[in-house]
Amino acid sequence: MERVSSQVHEWALAEAVVESVIAKSLEIGRKRFEYLRVVLGRLQQIDKDILAYAIDQLLKLAREERGIEVGKVEFKEEEVELHCLRCGYRWIVDLGSMDESTRESIHFVPEAIHAYVKCPRCGSHDFEIAAGRGIAIELG
Repeated sequence: MERVSSQVHEWALAEAVVESVIAKSLEIGRKRFEYLRVVLGRLQQIDKDILAYAIDQLLKLAREERGIEVGKVEFKEEEVELHCLRCGYRWIVDLGSMDESTRESIHFVPEAIHAYVKCPRCGSHDFEIAAGRGIAIELG
């Protein structure tokens, strides 16, 4: 069941990415782009292979239906960086060091990271997610 749920999540993200490309194309009156760079925050724990496949399929549809062409699709991962609001310390979180159950909880509710992680300097759970959450795109 988890595998299907994950695939649906990646397809929904792919639809949002391609809809953003279409919206940008309409906004600037341009139908050809050299590249689409997708920046993936590691906190989201997105299956990049499924996302890449879904984006590819949806871009083919956008080309057929709207004449929008994108040359190369690139992916860049952004590390999870946290910032302690108590002592000001910033650090990178290694999600791979967490057990599967914890990673799954964070995957579905990224803000749950506050229950599992504390500042390595002062021990506080009062921190913000400074980087590595969400997804962003760049077109060129």
